[in-house]
This record gives sequence, structure tokens and C-alpha cells, in this order.
Amino acid sequence: MTTFQDFGLSPALAKSLERMEYTTPTPIQKQAIPLALEGHDIMGSAQTGTGKTAAFAIPLVEKLLADPRGSALVLTPTRELGKQVMDIMHQLLGPKSAIKTAFIIGGEPMFKQLRQLRNRPRLIVGTPGRVNDHLERGNLMLDDAHFLVLDETDRMLDMGFTVQLEKIFKYMPEQRQTLMFSATLPKNILKMSDNYMNNPKRIAAGEVNVIAKNIKQEMIRIEQGSKYKELLAQLHEREGSVIVFVKTKHGADRMATNLRKDGFTADALHGDLRQSKRDKVMRNFRSQNFRVLIATDIAARGLDVPHIEHVVNYDLPQVAEDFIHRMGRTARAGAEGSAISFVASQDGRKWLAIERLLNPDAVTDFSDERREKSVKGRKGRGPQKGRGGSDRFKKQGRKDFKGGRSRDDRQGEGRKEFKGGRSRDERQGEGRKEFKGGRSRDDRQGEGRKEFKGGRSRDDRPGEGRKDFKGGRSRDDRQGEGRKEFKGGRSRDAKRSGMPASKKGKFQQKRSGAPKSSQPRKRAS
Repeated sequence: MTTFQDFGLSPALAKSLERMEYTTPTPIQKQAIPLALEGHDIMGSAQTGTGKTAAFAIPLVEKLLADPRGSALVLTPTRELGKQVMDIMHQLLGPKSAIKTAFIIGGEPMFKQLRQLRNRPRLIVGTPGRVNDHLERGNLMLDDAHFLVLDETDRMLDMGFTVQLEKIFKYMPEQRQTLMFSATLPKNILKMSDNYMNNPKRIAAGEVNVIAKNIKQEMIRIEQGSKYKELLAQLHEREGSVIVFVKTKHGADRMATNLRKDGFTADALHGDLRQSKRDKVMRNFRSQNFRVLIATDIAARGLDVPHIEHVVNYDLPQVAEDFIHRMGRTARAGAEGSAISFVASQDGRKWLAIERLLNPDAVTDFSDERREKSVKGRKGRGPQKGRGGSDRFKKQGRKDFKGGRSRDDRQGEGRKEFKGGRSRDERQGEGRKEFKGGRSRDDRQGEGRKEFKGGRSRDDRPGEGRKDFKGGRSRDDRQGEGRKEFKGGRSRDAKRSGMPASKKGKFQQKRSGAPKSSQPRKRAS
């Protein structure tokens, strides 16, 4: 297949491709489009910027044009990528197409999306979270959706959309055609393809986990506090549009502000911006109204801006696979590009993970070489094992010398801790004796503990009751007399017996909780 006309597409779609100046298919399009038109499930891997969006969009539109029944669903990880996919779909459908569409993403009002869904769209593009919301509310029906596309699948799984995707699959017919595209193919994607795809055809354009050859890469070792000054120097040296990747949303806003103060036209793109603001930022960047875009990984995933010439990894990505996606923002469609990575002292593990992903053989060779150098450096000191271990001790056992004998020689003898010339083993069974007054605890066993008060033990005093002396009398002697709280020398009982009758009646009412008299009190005249 050397041209799009060789695919035997409908006249309306062929006219749209001609209007879009699509003449020669890319390698991934040559492989994917014929298989998709035949109805096969596809699992494709390709570097970003190779035209994989058109690789699934062209057969999708052809299916909708050929069959007046049925619908199609396209899921993307981010709003920006979804917007790009929807723009391409509209161009392929043509300006006067009768096929209605719906764009279902988070961050936009629900009523606007409800209005689109009431028109019974046949093409739906959206993000998994919002699509799942509409399904659960009953706003969206996918009973006739026989065509499913998962774009940037690896990123959707990284973002935690696995549960939402599995819920969406349950709303769709089992007999459907599924196209899954991803820049990388980790194990979780292969597992998903086994569960939800029907004998998928594997296609690939170029190598997986490889940076495009037309990108000039550079790595700069630098301390964290010196990164911004180095960024300013790099921006002064280079020309053209630049995208700078940072790890936090707050960091993106702060850097955009600082760059504007330093004379550069810059703006930030991250997930906390309203959708209208994100659209405005991307519209201005595509129109080259500003030069430097500061972005986070999630917001910039899948961005297709042809005039980006430089990528700056100000902060290394948390996931090594994201490094490949960042590189794909430049050198698109065969153009030249460059990439700079700032690597601080605390970024050693992240950078090693990136190197291992891009070139695992080289990292292994380097590790082996470093291990050989380490062994050679110890030459002359004798073979060693671990931290100062030695082969001459092998199978001999470690000897901790006490009195000339090793631990192994003393094995089985029992540990002897000498007290008065006798070991612990020799004293075994004798019972521990803790001497008090010349007698051991064992000698005193059964005698009862004696805590002397006035010469008599507690055991000598059983049954007497505890006496807490107050005024010479014990608590037991006073049992039943009633508690006496002395006020003015009289007890509570003595005061109660001598109380006047009127006061005593009130006292008894108060004690018994009897209600007060219901007669109204006489009002003073």
C-alpha cells in the first residue's frame, strides 16, 4: 500500500484525506488500516509522532460511513489528547457529515454533554472517568457500540483508570472490534488484551522503548539549586518553541511566572486549570503566541504540536516510560528535535531506570564492567567475601576466642556464666536463690509473704480486717455506724436527729425526690 487510495476507502473519506493532504501512509498506518478494515482486533505499539491516531481514525470513520447502524467509542487518558482525536475525526467526517458526535471529558459542564448525548451520537470520544459517570447515570447507552479504541493505553493504566475501563467494557457488546494502541507494552496491557480482546493482531512501527533517531539528546549533571539558572542559559542559546517538563502543578505556575519576569513569553499547562483555560493555553501555543510551555506529564501526554523544537526535562519523570512520551513531543513527522535532561544528585535512581529502559544491555554491561573493576581493585589483599569476609574461614566456622578456645570448640558445652565458681548449667534445677536474711526464696516457699507492720506479718493477722485508724478506732469497729463527717463536732446522723420538724420534712422531701407543693406562692402586695 503506497497511497491511501490503495485501501479502497469510500469517496467521502478519500476526499477528506485529500483535503487534509494525507497522501502517503506511515508505516503504522500501512499495517493497521488493512487489518482494521477486515475486522481484526489490533494491539499496536509505535513511537509517538508516527501517525497512529490516523491509523485507527481512518478505519473507524470508514466503518461508520459504510454501516448506518452502530456506534464507536474512543477513550483517551487526557482531555487534550481527546480534543486532538476529536478534531481529526471531524476533519475525516467532513463539514457536512450527518454522523453526530459527542465529546465527553471531565472538567466541562454536564448539561452541555447531556445535550450532545440526547442527539444520539454515533461517535463518542472521551476520558474513562466521565464516560463511566454518564453510563452509571443512564445518560449513555453503548449497546450498539461495536467499535472500541483505546489510545495511549499504558498511560490510562498508569493514571489508575483500570477499574473504570473494566466497568465500561461491561456496558459494551462482547462481540465488538477493539483497537488498542500504546507507546509501550508493559505486562498489565498484555494481561488486559488477553481478557478483553479476541485474538488481536500484533503490529509495531519501529522498536518499542526507543527514542526517535532524529532527536539529539543531552544530559547535564547539575545540583537542584542551579537548575533554573541553567534553564535560562539554554533558552538564550536556543531558538524555536520549547516545552519544559516539571513534576508539580505549583512548580509549573511558579516557573511560568519567573520566566515572564525574566523576559520570556511563557505559560503553564497542568490538571488544575479549568478546561476553558487549558484550551486557551494550547490554542495560543499552537499559534506561537508564546514560546515556552511549562507542563506536567499528565497534561502534556499525547500533545501534537509540530513546531516544538526542544524538550527540557527540568525534573525527571517518576515513571521511566514517561521519558519516552516526553521525547515524543518533538521531532514529529520526521522533523529534527533536541532534548535536554537535568540530572541532580538525588535523581540517580530515576536516571538509571531510564537508561535500563532505553538500553538494558548497555546498563548490564556497565554493571558487569564496574563489578570486574571492583574485584581487580581488591587484588593483592586476598580473596574476600562480603564486608571483610575471607575464604580461609570458609567451612571452619567463626572463632571468637575466649581463653584460646573457639566458639565451635565450645559447642555443646553450654554457656557458663560464673557466679561464685559455678556455671549456670551446674546450678540447673537448684532453683534461683535470692537471699534475704540468709534464706533463699525457695526455702521460704509456702511460708507466705510477710510484710511486717508492728512486728506482725499479714499472714499472722488474717480475719482481723484492715484497720485504718481514725481517732483510735478501726474501720471495722465503726461498721454500720454511718459515715460521720464532722461539722462543728457533730456527725451527719446526730444533726439529722436534732433537726426541727419543719426542716426535717423538707430534708426528707429533698432526699426522696418528692415534688414541691403545687399551691401557688402568694404574691407580695
